[in-house]
Amino acid sequence: MKIHIMGASCAGSTTLGTALAQRLNYPLFDSDKYFWEATEQPFTVRRDPELRNAMMMHDVNSNPNWILTGSMVSWGPVWLDMFDLVVFLYIPHHIRIQRLHNRELERYGDAIFNDPERAANYQAFIKWATGYDDNTTKGRTLQVHENWLSQVSSPILEIRGDTTVQERLDLVLEKMKEL
Repeated sequence: MKIHIMGASCAGSTTLGTALAQRLNYPLFDSDKYFWEATEQPFTVRRDPELRNAMMMHDVNSNPNWILTGSMVSWGPVWLDMFDLVVFLYIPHHIRIQRLHNRELERYGDAIFNDPERAANYQAFIKWATGYDDNTTKGRTLQVHENWLSQVSSPILEIRGDTTVQERLDLVLEKMKEL
């Protein structure tokens, strides 16, 4: 089974993907690994889209079953027919933004406040992520995700609300039984 788990930054797609991959013994791929070049300042240099897609396609085609986390909305139409199940996660804005802040603080420590470059990146990221729900950010927004989901050919499981990882896992496993 080919499963795609998506949502806004800090909606929990990587966490759910990791739990599901461990449960099913499926390989886990994260779109950020392909989208971003590995640099000293992570998440700052975008990879060439053709190379990114080729890398991702190679990895997923090497496995009969897999889980992919992250957003694929701007990666081209080939991905619309790639999945057996798409899981869309949505959590309330205030919870997600707090999770983002906590994650960035855990990753980079006080540098998000004290280092001028890291602080600027952090502020820009939070501003971008804040625009997801009201569709004011450039790129990935709730409306963009919902539009993309309307084009996907596979079944879609929407999980909305601040649910636990176990609750999400149970919902996905139940949906998989139906397919």
